[in-house]
Amino acid sequence: MSRLAIMQPYFFPYIGYFQLIAAVDLFIVYDNIKYTKKGWINRNRMLQNGKDVMFSLPLKSDSDCRDVCERELAANFHRDKLLNQFKGAYRHAPYFAQTFPLVEQVVRHEDANLFRFLHHSIVKTCEHLGITTGIRISSDIAIDHDLTNQGKVLALCEAVGASTYVNAIGGMELYSNETFREKGVDLKFIQSKPFEYAQSGDVFVPWLSMIDVMMFNPLDAIQTGISTNYELV
Repeated sequence: MSRLAIMQPYFFPYIGYFQLIAAVDLFIVYDNIKYTKKGWINRNRMLQNGKDVMFSLPLKSDSDCRDVCERELAANFHRDKLLNQFKGAYRHAPYFAQTFPLVEQVVRHEDANLFRFLHHSIVKTCEHLGITTGIRISSDIAIDHDLTNQGKVLALCEAVGASTYVNAIGGMELYSNETFREKGVDLKFIQSKPFEYAQSGDVFVPWLSMIDVMMFNPLDAIQTGISTNYELV
């Protein structure tokens, strides 16, 4: 196994997340990582009336110190309400009929555990997009899970035999090329190129949820964008 990427789970993240998955041989999703309230784990942005608006998964009230795998969806999570939000925003989009069944399958998934719900959504979206990268869960891999940050990444690289670690470009300052080299791992970063397409508004709104990309583009164009529209640096 050569290329590895590791990320926390997100709810219908932007296209760059799926470029990262497709660019590697194995993708590990963190389940035993702290849930961040102000992050994007359970929320993202979609296009509504030409403007970006937030959508989110409501969570059961709990301590902010808990890991993602310990958080639960709210008991009053109204799946039809969220689906109606998506339907209202995208029902006139050219690829609504192709995309909405996936969105519905994801949102109607009955597991209340936040991590399992998100993991299911990532797996199903990859299947829809034809991404065949293997996906594993971090806690299933035998390492010292008390390790953090770079140390944990390197331990996971060693455990799965990765020769290259690919990270999102935003994490450049978190990792040391020299330390990775000492461990025999080549460190790379993925830089997404702009992926512009016709939306329903007058001005293009970039980097929205993957839902927006799927609603306005044919699958072959998305697959080309995922496989080629980035650089490894």
